[in-house]
Amino acid sequence: MIAAGYVRVSTDQQDFEHQKRAIRRAAGARGDEVVYWFEEKTGGARMTRPELTKLRDQIRAGQHRKLYVFALDRLSRGGIADTFRVVDELRRNGAAIVSVSDPFDLEGPASDVVLAVLAWSAQFELRRLGERIRAAKGRIEAAGGRWGRPRALDPGTIARARELKAAGKSLRQIAVALKVKRATLQRALAQKGHYAGQAIGGESDPLTRGVP
Repeated sequence: MIAAGYVRVSTDQQDFEHQKRAIRRAAGARGDEVVYWFEEKTGGARMTRPELTKLRDQIRAGQHRKLYVFALDRLSRGGIADTFRVVDELRRNGAAIVSVSDPFDLEGPASDVVLAVLAWSAQFELRRLGERIRAAKGRIEAAGGRWGRPRALDPGTIARARELKAAGKSLRQIAVALKVKRATLQRALAQKGHYAGQAIGGESDPLTRGVP
């Protein structure tokens, strides 16, 4: 059967490939092929997401009969009510849902109980993640650090960029002269918050590792 796949990660530092590989393997084992992909880089607490909205519209129009997700929390981390709402909508419009990493059958006789447990677990983990991030932010700021992305440019490069900017050079000209990305240069010149370490929320961040 031709199927659709929905994948979601929370930050730009993460990618979809881990989820897509797992979905392809699971679909192939079931004799399905995922042809239509819906990819989203955003948090799961809010249900107003462009790709999820497009997917729901297409399922309502009868375009997809089976949907693969890596885990139920890719669809929603907003709690039991939101999860039940979106899953019920997709089912009522003829789409079976397959989660490849949750250890339960979402289409089985006890599916409502399974959905409630998984939805509660996803929401609880999201709250715990928020608590860990707030605690880390407090520790860093209490120690005199600043919260946010680290600077990608060294102080000497930033100083040179400021000199060129004061001389009337455009951002593009400065980026070319210093051989850096324009967006990186713009962030550095804007002096956005940082701390000495990896970006918060990235795949290397111990606070969010394993919680895409």
